[in-house]
Amino acid sequence: MSFAGKIDRLTGEAVECSFVIPFFNEYESLTILFDEINDECDKLGKSIEFIFVDDGSTDGGEQIIRDLAAKDDRVSLIRFRRNFGKSAALSAGFREARGDIVFSMDADLQDNPCEIGNFLASIEDGHDCVTGWKQVRNDPIDKTLPSKLFNGAVNKAFGLELNDHNCGFKAYRREVLSELEMYGELHRFVPALLHARGFRVGQIPVQHRARRFGVSKFGAKRLIKGALDLMTVWLTTRYAARPLHLFGGGGIVLSALGGLILAYLSVLWLIGAGPIGDRPLLMLGMLLVLFGGQMISVGLVAEVVLRRTIDEGDKYSVAERSGGIVKRDINAQIAKQLITHGQ
Repeated sequence: MSFAGKIDRLTGEAVECSFVIPFFNEYESLTILFDEINDECDKLGKSIEFIFVDDGSTDGGEQIIRDLAAKDDRVSLIRFRRNFGKSAALSAGFREARGDIVFSMDADLQDNPCEIGNFLASIEDGHDCVTGWKQVRNDPIDKTLPSKLFNGAVNKAFGLELNDHNCGFKAYRREVLSELEMYGELHRFVPALLHARGFRVGQIPVQHRARRFGVSKFGAKRLIKGALDLMTVWLTTRYAARPLHLFGGGGIVLSALGGLILAYLSVLWLIGAGPIGDRPLLMLGMLLVLFGGQMISVGLVAEVVLRRTIDEGDKYSVAERSGGIVKRDINAQIAKQLITHGQ
């Protein structure tokens, strides 16, 4: 299988692989990473481009990329006005990528470019997205333990068995990126988001090198952010098109439980088993019925709002269009051009 890629406007050559590399105060490693990727892709015979995204660096790293771009037309720089986060940096880079296969890599040199060929082989095997799996991690326990907990929670929530959802070293078919919306901290959930859209997601073991420069930019607060984002992704991927199923389902369960409690107390009152007005169980039953009713109401309101705002592309993901519908599209385009020229 060959990847033709889009034609480079400057060189006239096809771009087979794009490398999107966000960086934040990583000036020591940028030139080294550029050389390593370049050497590896030369061995593989792949035409490539580099898209470096400066996520608000203050160490002068953007000048290093400017110097590289002045010498090599394959290098591009996107510089943010301030630090917007890794998800925003990846999203900006993906928009500019022109290769049929798009790689994302961290700029800290812990991702080894010698794995590029293995990623391409996995894509050729039919995967739409391939994520790296750092089997042996050169990180302290305050990073490895939370990562294991995070991966276990995501696997349970989405039914996608991966060992390392958050590995920065990934490869994508270019068409996948048009259906990938990232903001906040959602870069941690890219495999889950794509799996929810029906894409084939795979993983390969990758070498994880020890950090050579600087320190990690992620602290303990990422655990809180990760937990909140997990709830966001779980809700939007499973119930974005049917919110009543979530809120209404929970509301029915709570209302039913509250109804049973009230029915039990009513029977006690009818048979003369004593007053029920001072029982805590009465308050619990009433609260469950009221809260369940509110949840159902929220679900109904969400359904009304959804019907007015949902886009067609949010309902499904199309893998292929062929046959008569494609011919009709072509004929419609030709007719439109004829009308335009006639005017």
